[in-house]
Amino acid sequence: MSTSIGPSSVPRGAAALAVLLMFVAACAGDPAESADEPDAQRYELAGDVVASDRGSGTLTISHEPVANFMGAMTMPFNVRDEWVFDAAEPGASIKATLVVKGRESWLEDIVVRTPAAAGAAAAAVIPAPDVGADVPSVDLIDQSGGTLALAAYAGDYYAYTFIYTRCPLPDFCPLMSENFDTIFEAVEDDPARYGDLKLLSISIDPEYDSPEVLYAYAQRYLEEDVPEGFARWRFASSSPEGLHDLGEFSGLRFMPDGSEFVHSLRTILVGPDGHVIESFIGNAWKPEELLQGLAVAVEARSE
Repeated sequence: MSTSIGPSSVPRGAAALAVLLMFVAACAGDPAESADEPDAQRYELAGDVVASDRGSGTLTISHEPVANFMGAMTMPFNVRDEWVFDAAEPGASIKATLVVKGRESWLEDIVVRTPAAAGAAAAAVIPAPDVGADVPSVDLIDQSGGTLALAAYAGDYYAYTFIYTRCPLPDFCPLMSENFDTIFEAVEDDPARYGDLKLLSISIDPEYDSPEVLYAYAQRYLEEDVPEGFARWRFASSSPEGLHDLGEFSGLRFMPDGSEFVHSLRTILVGPDGHVIESFIGNAWKPEELLQGLAVAVEARSE
């Protein structure tokens, strides 16, 4: 037996969830608003809820391939309706429309089907590394096929983030790369203020993101700065073991058995001593925040 929940049938307790029998479609937002968004693209999405985070307004969903848009993935999606967080517990199945508009994406027309029995375990939530934590030195392969260890950044300020080149959601990997592009330009203009910061974009999809693919991806952002720009901003991947170690240190989510990344976002700013200066969780941070934290660290070290 299962239940299906919409905004007009939000249960008040666990007992109510077990006895509801009807499927109720939930429409997120005013239809008139949808009609006013001709440039928004919509895709049907179905999967299982892995985690619910009312504070950030996201549901982490292990979803099936999204036709004409993206492959199967486990990742968080923005949700604008509060009722969903009362209904969509880990283990529930969900159907929704994924809306992609400009630099935003969110779910609407949500239908939650809650199983009467206990559902799947939630993804493991790993805290971000503490300030001062020592970043592990994993081995990487960069966009030119060269080997690179994080230990090679000793003596430099650097920041790393996680991406994968096929990520189509504008407010995930593309946004992280745009943020790094802005930071790249700022440091190029004033390396003394920003400690000649180095940047590293690390792919979580090593099977697809070969050096050749990473090189082509880098060209989207560095443009005429290729190849000279690789001296500051490199694109790399690692073995599954290396990615697991660095991802776990950085606070990425994992599936319950620890074998699969949840496509969450972490960006870490590191000092010349290899210790964490600051961690940026999710996609709400701005380049100016990282640059400001960096400038303060550089100034304090020079005193």
